[in-house]
Amino acid sequence: ANPLRSVKGDAQSVADVLASVKTPVVLVGHSYGGPVISEAAYGNANVKALVYVAAFAPEKGETAAELSGRFPGSTLGPTLSAPVELADGGKDLYIQQDKFHEQFAADVSPADAKLMAATQRPVTVAALNEAATEPAWKTVPSYFVYGDQDKNIPAQALAFMAERAHSKQTVVVKGASHVVMVSNPKAVASLIETAAAAN
Repeated sequence: ANPLRSVKGDAQSVADVLASVKTPVVLVGHSYGGPVISEAAYGNANVKALVYVAAFAPEKGETAAELSGRFPGSTLGPTLSAPVELADGGKDLYIQQDKFHEQFAADVSPADAKLMAATQRPVTVAALNEAATEPAWKTVPSYFVYGDQDKNIPAQALAFMAERAHSKQTVVVKGASHVVMVSNPKAVASLIETAAAAN
């Protein structure tokens, strides 16, 4: 699982796994996982494609937090719980459980959203504000899929990042939320298969 502690550290954990894989790889990242795969894949000739699933694809120096706020539409801020103070001085972020369904997963069943809210893993404030290094999407074929009703990363921001990365194929799922891979798994799986077959 993605540790959700820091872009550099999380990318290294992915890179460690990549080092053990001898066959070509398609890396898939959701949300904050986008910057993680962008960094983990940089300079790795084994990675043949990147698939961004409702995910950030930052340029060098950009942060997830900045990209989310660059375009109108994100309503994440007011839905966050008070940050959890960590021993190292950092802070963990969670979405309030009673706001999770509407904010994060509006197009899944209430029961599924309730379970997702209860089992959500926190991301650090520092990770969301950590500047990206040189991104792999500049040299590795990239694909994007997202919902037009994403309330975490505005669709306008996702479209901007896909165009900037010269996305080989961009799939916009009407009515889909930030968890497009849960509500529309076939569309997401199909794009991953397309990326794998093409590369």
